[in-house]
Amino acid sequence: MKTVFPHFSRSALALLLFSIPASADDWPQWRGPAGLSIAEPADYPTTFSSEKNVEWKIELPGVGSSTPIVWKDQIFVTSGNGGEDCILSFSWDGELLWAKDLGPERPGKHKNGSGSNSSPITDGKNLIVYYKSGTVASLTLDGKLNWKTNLQERYGEDTLWWDLGTSPVFAKGKIVIAVMQEGESYIVALDPKDGSEVWKVDRTFPVQKETGQSYTTPYVTEIDGKNTIVIWGADRLTGHDPKDGTTLWTCEGFNPEDKAMWRVIASPAFTNDIAVIPYGRTKFSAGVRMGGSGNITESARLWERDDVGADCPTPVGRDGKVYLLTDRGKIHCMDAETGKDIWVGEIPRAAAKYYSSPILAGNLLYCAREDGVLTTVEIGEEGMKVLSQNDMGERLAAAPVPVNGKLLVRGVGHLYCLKK
Repeated sequence: MKTVFPHFSRSALALLLFSIPASADDWPQWRGPAGLSIAEPADYPTTFSSEKNVEWKIELPGVGSSTPIVWKDQIFVTSGNGGEDCILSFSWDGELLWAKDLGPERPGKHKNGSGSNSSPITDGKNLIVYYKSGTVASLTLDGKLNWKTNLQERYGEDTLWWDLGTSPVFAKGKIVIAVMQEGESYIVALDPKDGSEVWKVDRTFPVQKETGQSYTTPYVTEIDGKNTIVIWGADRLTGHDPKDGTTLWTCEGFNPEDKAMWRVIASPAFTNDIAVIPYGRTKFSAGVRMGGSGNITESARLWERDDVGADCPTPVGRDGKVYLLTDRGKIHCMDAETGKDIWVGEIPRAAAKYYSSPILAGNLLYCAREDGVLTTVEIGEEGMKVLSQNDMGERLAAAPVPVNGKLLVRGVGHLYCLKK
């Protein structure tokens, strides 16, 4: 095991020059290549710890809850660094390639939060980062700054009660960021070339206190032959045209009693053009068939349950099934079309909760708990089996990343590369 403790400073770091070989094993955004929390099948590690089956372990310069992303032979991760927002690049050998500070950090409020909750994204050419400070920046893959802007300075202060959590996405060549907060909310598309505004649309709805606040990330897909940005928040699931942000359709009915404090953290799961949405602070989930036009509430709502949900972990959808991990470690394998349980299992209980979202790699479901235990679950048609409970020795809030047959795990203090 190689342990690297790099010295971080604001001085320029020497860059390692390299060429990027072709590879299919990339993880370019929070939920992976298709934004679905699904990795390509491979021989991933199932048993490990902070010392066992560790290829390398890197001390990070500050706190962050963002997920690492991967492009070819580089790993990118955001973090605080001495009061600055920072983005770092590592090689698959665990060596620091470069680090770039991007301005003053706004630290997190929540014990599992940070100023670097949002995951970076890349299209293989541009590396985009977004922080609680409002800073959005574009860098080259070798760490040179293309441009930098600040959404809060451009469009108004952050009115979230907790730590900004949504990650940016690419949609039809644009950088799209959803800002869903107390009061005025919006979606903005920026030009990757210079950060200029391509379009900005209002997404403010009449809701009670805190209910308009959302920490979810948009999902970009094709529905009914149309490229669509799907966004969840303020008691609505909406579909938007990436060309100009126009609302294509809206599904409502998720808060019929118009309750306050129904902010949402978990994003929906998606499979077969169905969104499975957890809401209502762990108590509810619903299935929606996406598409159509206008208000699709009556035609699109497939089912609703008031006995299962998740507050923080985003569920995973695949092949018409959804794997919903509750905050307390119960796993429901549900039929996306009907909402009925196919099977229900449970990870052994603990006092700690699941803030991280599960990731599916082949038949392995990785579930990271805030107390540092990362559980490997084998899933099948008939049920689930807990293969291992692995103590990483530090708090976990970021989703693990299975790629290249390795498992990247970001803890409160370190980045691990785990091997079989």
